[in-house]
Amino acid sequence: MASPSAPAAAAAADRYTLYGAPGSGATPIHAALTLIGAQVDTVDIAPWEGESERERLTDVNPMQQVPALVLPSGEVMTESAAILIWLGDRYPEAGLCPAPDDPRRAQYLRWMVYLPASIYSMFWVRDEPTRLVPDPAAQATMLERTAERIAHCWHLMDTQIDEPAPYLLGEKISMLDLYVTVVSRWTPTRRRFYRVAPRMARVVRRVDAEPRLAEFWAARFPFSLDTSAPGG
Repeated sequence: MASPSAPAAAAAADRYTLYGAPGSGATPIHAALTLIGAQVDTVDIAPWEGESERERLTDVNPMQQVPALVLPSGEVMTESAAILIWLGDRYPEAGLCPAPDDPRRAQYLRWMVYLPASIYSMFWVRDEPTRLVPDPAAQATMLERTAERIAHCWHLMDTQIDEPAPYLLGEKISMLDLYVTVVSRWTPTRRRFYRVAPRMARVVRRVDAEPRLAEFWAARFPFSLDTSAPGG
């Protein structure tokens, strides 16, 4: 049997600690690290479940949000898009992102930032509506309208992104595919995502079925169209 390449061996020697419950924004990062082949220790924390869970995060991330990733150096990174972009650049041999001089790089960065700015950010208030809408009578309207906004943003992305071939950035699975696949499982659920983003729907189905992630999905984010997923 051939020995592992030097880059692959280096990735396998790296150990990370990832904060975030299964199905949360930590999930695409964990999926990426699985494809990269690095070691991952998980600390399951769900900030949306209440103040006691958020307090567990204070020392690692004063924003009391997940994901948070402790790098092999001991440095802490937060913000899911930043972590995914960093990991892609840190492990170019994994082929999960366009290189800085790749013509696809601009669109890759565009959509990697679009997701947290336009969609993921909605879950901060959806997970705990009282943060911005104290009146219980108004919360149902807020939840309905934010779901509409999320669906609208998915539709806009679907109409503007290049035709998937067969992934969002071409022939190989990327960080963007992982990110979209996980977030599209959240509100307003995959059924609606398939309706408003039919071009990207083909991609997320493909990533759902990625053989290299089969064990990971089963262990960390089992998925069915008939079940609801947690938020960010």
